[in-house]
Amino acid sequence: MTSPDVTVVVAVYNTMPYLTECLNSLVGQSIGLDRLEVVAVDDGSTDDSGAELDRFAAKYPGTVKVIHQTNSGGPAAPSNRALEVATGRFVYFLGSDDYLGKEALARMVACADQHGSDVVVGKMVGTNGRYVHQALYKKSDPDVSLYDSALPYTLANTKLFRRELVEEHGLRFPEDMPVGSDQPFTIEACVRARKISVLADYTYYYAVKRGDASNITYRADHLARMRCAERILDFAAGLIEEGPKRDHVFERHFNWELAKLIQGDFPEVEPRTRRELCIGIAGLADEYLTEPIRDALPVQRRVRLTLAQRGMVDELVEVIAAEEKGGPPPFLLAGDRAFARYTGFRDTGLVIPDRIYEVFGESVAAALASGTELESAAWEQHGDELSLAVAVRVPVAGDIGSLAVRLVQGAMPKSADKPGGRQLPAGHQLPPAVGKSTLETTADGSATVIRALIPIEARTASAGVRVHVEVAGRLYEIPVRGQDKPMPLARRWRSGTPYRVAARVNAKGRMVVATGLLFPPAERWWSRVRPLLARVKRKVSR
Repeated sequence: MTSPDVTVVVAVYNTMPYLTECLNSLVGQSIGLDRLEVVAVDDGSTDDSGAELDRFAAKYPGTVKVIHQTNSGGPAAPSNRALEVATGRFVYFLGSDDYLGKEALARMVACADQHGSDVVVGKMVGTNGRYVHQALYKKSDPDVSLYDSALPYTLANTKLFRRELVEEHGLRFPEDMPVGSDQPFTIEACVRARKISVLADYTYYYAVKRGDASNITYRADHLARMRCAERILDFAAGLIEEGPKRDHVFERHFNWELAKLIQGDFPEVEPRTRRELCIGIAGLADEYLTEPIRDALPVQRRVRLTLAQRGMVDELVEVIAAEEKGGPPPFLLAGDRAFARYTGFRDTGLVIPDRIYEVFGESVAAALASGTELESAAWEQHGDELSLAVAVRVPVAGDIGSLAVRLVQGAMPKSADKPGGRQLPAGHQLPPAVGKSTLETTADGSATVIRALIPIEARTASAGVRVHVEVAGRLYEIPVRGQDKPMPLARRWRSGTPYRVAARVNAKGRMVVATGLLFPPAERWWSRVRPLLARVKRKVSR
């Protein structure tokens, strides 16, 4: 009997009703049942998952194989059991609450055969609010490296692996890891692989977040996740020698697994657990957090990890609580450098280097936007000349010569960073700021208030009130938020051809100024009135 092209391994524990869609997506694959083997291992389910697996096995006896076993506590043991009986040229691992696109397996097997790939990664998306990192899926690539791509951010085992590779190196899942047990398997497979391919031309995998958020990743507690991160880093360190390659892979774990342990819920964690977490993070940081990794981290995570590494638990709680309550901190601009003024910045009692607080390459548009807001707005009119007088508070101080307020036509692009700012392209040229403006540093030195007098042009247009500022050599455009602030009343101006001007806050909370003729030209007026007259005439004729 000819071996199937691919064995799909499904580790199952209490995943009804999601399991049904998962299995339907497999038996409906375009690759065909004769080229497919499904090995599903029921890990002691207490719902109807076992019965559902048996139903599919009875309906597709040549394709679906089911193994029942007592509960092992995680997906590693059932996945290993399935590998013992797999016969396909390739193996693919599918979460039992997830499902595949119809052509997923056929496309991935064809790619592996065409390029001689040992690992094929098909594009994944999240459903029901589940987050899936997308950087790897910008384009298809038949030959990517673990050491210079976004692959380290995609280390789940939901990939196509050549089974010969798996067996040659004895790849299996560590059964004593409650979470993250797929990472050692995937990392070693990628280290050993002759070629890794990425397919981004189709949605291959749909990762489902259950309605009750009961996926195992969401159940694991802080200490369990920290210990598993330690296992992963120690394991990978035995495979990848110290240097840039290891740094590229480990950046993910400091930026993701470890940083997530000290997020917004950290102040609510029991004090003893907080101390244990910081001790664990400190050990890993002392061993693996190199300066290149530290500099590559977003400033928020760099600061928090540094405080944890130094055992400054109370200061860490203070930093997190302050940001949760008041948003990101303001920035200090110093030439082409910028520093996030978190608690502890230039605190002589803590003696933390400025470099820990420095912005390196990351976009800070969202942080700028969250702290930029309107303080006041009014019209100033002198004869036929009308200006908008605004005072805008911006969370920057220091070298603020680049700071300006402008009226900009057109909507912010949908790609703008939430809650609305964007980084402008390198070399972008802004028109000179018109009108008069003064810059005042606030009393606490944490922000700058721009007071600007912007001339209003007599034309039909709509323009957003936006701030432009350069931070760490990058130019940003930030919409001015005006919610909960009184807008100046609409007014008429110009004695010859009168215009109307109005300021409002749009649906996104941003201040917009609209201008137009008070009396539209006759042809425009008639084009609006004529349909109304026609409707009246039709009603009268009835």
